[in-house]
Amino acid sequence: MASEHDFTWRDGERTIVFRAGAFADAPDLLDRGIWGRFELLTTPRALGAASVELAERSSAVHQVPGGPVPDAAAALIDTVRNPTLVALGGGRVIDTAKAIAAVRGGRVCAMPTTLSGAEMTTIHRLPAGREAQAPHLVRPVLVITDPVEMTTLDERRLRASAMNALAHGAEALYGPLANPVATLAALRGLELIAAALDQSPDERDRAELALGALLCAHALDSAGYALHHVVCQTLVQVLGIPHAETNATMLPRTMAAMRKRAPHEIRSLADALGTDPGKIQSRIQSLGGGRRRLRDLDPDPSRLETALNAILSRPELANTPKPPDRAELKRLFERAW
Repeated sequence: MASEHDFTWRDGERTIVFRAGAFADAPDLLDRGIWGRFELLTTPRALGAASVELAERSSAVHQVPGGPVPDAAAALIDTVRNPTLVALGGGRVIDTAKAIAAVRGGRVCAMPTTLSGAEMTTIHRLPAGREAQAPHLVRPVLVITDPVEMTTLDERRLRASAMNALAHGAEALYGPLANPVATLAALRGLELIAAALDQSPDERDRAELALGALLCAHALDSAGYALHHVVCQTLVQVLGIPHAETNATMLPRTMAAMRKRAPHEIRSLADALGTDPGKIQSRIQSLGGGRRRLRDLDPDPSRLETALNAILSRPELANTPKPPDRAELKRLFERAW
């Protein structure tokens, strides 16, 4: 049965299909888009969510190994013969496909199984030791989203994935290319995510949660990012800790740090989440399933100073109004620890 949230969105060169059951229709959607031959990147868990026909129709199926995207992409890139890729899985799988396509000059269809937002952005790294063929990174040209399949994680992990999505919408409000369209998409996405997470798991509107994540990712891709993403991306890369959980741990603290830097935007964020700016940290913690600590992600504490140096060296940190200095970042780490 069709839902009020079902849609097909044509945005320039890409098409986004959003509806329950879309994964089962993926072979037909690929045919309709004259996709031709393709290779499938996935994981055993994700492949169980799709029709067997999708795997049978692909000319090759590649299991994406664990570990950072640059390493996973480097491990697969020479085994991929056709860089027309379908990526079925979470953000790591989709980003791996994007990384390979950027080097090989290919294109990507993304079928997300989490709320990572990778299907909507050009934000990804490259295979270790390789350079992009084009002067730009890859954004999937076909996105097939099934809100049921995007929300199958257990509650704790689902809320971490949702906090990653929430971070996309939050940073889009004050990103270096912030604009009215991105802001409208972000605020609506933030409202949908918060409303869905306020519901019990049995009563939750999965379509609203998935749509909120999609809108927030679209907004981030348009507006760019600053403090929060610079911190989290670097912590993940240097400390080897999980992406969604790192975002969920740091987001309450980074948004508190942004209150005086971007007061108008943080007020808009607070309004969308149903709170006031003074309670933004506790509200985000509640939506994320409670207080999280960095040390619980099993990082190597001896590498925190290395992570701090890496954050300070990244040019994107300058996108933050009044960028934090070493002392403030160190306090941020200590409070999160």
